[in-house]
Amino acid sequence: MKALFIGRFQPFHKGHLFVVQYILKQYDEVILGIGSSQYSGTEQNPFSAEERTMMITKTFQQEGISSFDIVNIPDLHNPPQWVDHVCQLVPSFDVVFTNNEFTCQLFTEKGFTVKETPVHEPEHYCGQTIRHAIASGKSWNYLVPQAVAEYIQKIHGEERIQKIVQS
Repeated sequence: MKALFIGRFQPFHKGHLFVVQYILKQYDEVILGIGSSQYSGTEQNPFSAEERTMMITKTFQQEGISSFDIVNIPDLHNPPQWVDHVCQLVPSFDVVFTNNEFTCQLFTEKGFTVKETPVHEPEHYCGQTIRHAIASGKSWNYLVPQAVAEYIQKIHGEERIQKIVQS
């Protein structure tokens, strides 16, 4: 059985990894749907879909996770058609994991089983909190898997976020 886990993963952090590990205890495969995949270079979405894919892939290699697929899901900005849009892009799945109320509502209305993701230390593991720490020059590396921290440093992600916030 396959589970779909949708998120922006800006950046992929230890809370996301916790959810993936939780899902894989129950399902054979997890499909990560990278939401808002067409956006990058903004305060809310500093990393491109390709960079987010690389963060996830490198983390999974480091963690020995092999039962996954990653699919970019650009925003459609048309809620009644969004679930159909996702289903056209993503391989078939049995359940959706999300804590986004609107996403939950849309998939439920279309007859899908939707489950909440377990929340692991949300005061720490939150993309917005991590981006803010990066922008402020505070310590953030411990909030993301090692592979993600190394990748963000390699692509000069810290400088990018700081420049975006200063603009």
